[in-house]
Amino acid sequence: MTVIAFALALIAVPISGANCPAGCVAYPYLDTLGQFPRDFLWMGPAMLLILGYTVLITALHAAAIGDARVYSQIALSIALISATILLADYFIQLSVVPVSLSNGETHGLPLLIQYNPHGVFLVLEELGYLLMSLSFPFAGLAIPSRSRLARVARWIFIAAFGLVVLAFVVVSMLHGLERLDRFEVLAISIDWLTLIVNGILLGLLFGRPVEPKPRLATA
Repeated sequence: MTVIAFALALIAVPISGANCPAGCVAYPYLDTLGQFPRDFLWMGPAMLLILGYTVLITALHAAAIGDARVYSQIALSIALISATILLADYFIQLSVVPVSLSNGETHGLPLLIQYNPHGVFLVLEELGYLLMSLSFPFAGLAIPSRSRLARVARWIFIAAFGLVVLAFVVVSMLHGLERLDRFEVLAISIDWLTLIVNGILLGLLFGRPVEPKPRLATA
């Protein structure tokens, strides 16, 4: 789902914000109905990948042993908050903006439109993916260190969190509140790539057959 969402997001060329190449639209962004449905197609797979992400963290919590369950519970709690924010954000964007534009119901709408780099949609994405990255190191600490593959997956989770935090700090230092979509693009890219890579690694790790415990000899 992450690969599909990535592919569809790449064909949605930015028409506003810091990454807009040319012909950018300006506030109040009310002449953007023509971008539907192309620029919205990626949100469906994105919602499915977010649900898959919560399933992944839930599975890690179920597999955690002993003290590691504290870390997995923290990861799951943060993941649920992140998923709630992002699912609500995407569902509102899909269900409210296009129909409101088509019916001319535009009062207050610019604040919700995804093309507004100072809008609610983009800020909720920033918060959602920042929280997703925060869940990663706790998820990593919950992975049993029973093989090199497990340790690699753990450090990918931890490194991803560090990269997202670094991106937020650097973008904020350089641009202040005028982050536009700079941090959002970096956070999504890091989080989604992490889910793709560690989704594969964890599938390989937990897909391996468990060696049966030797039975005690009976008299």
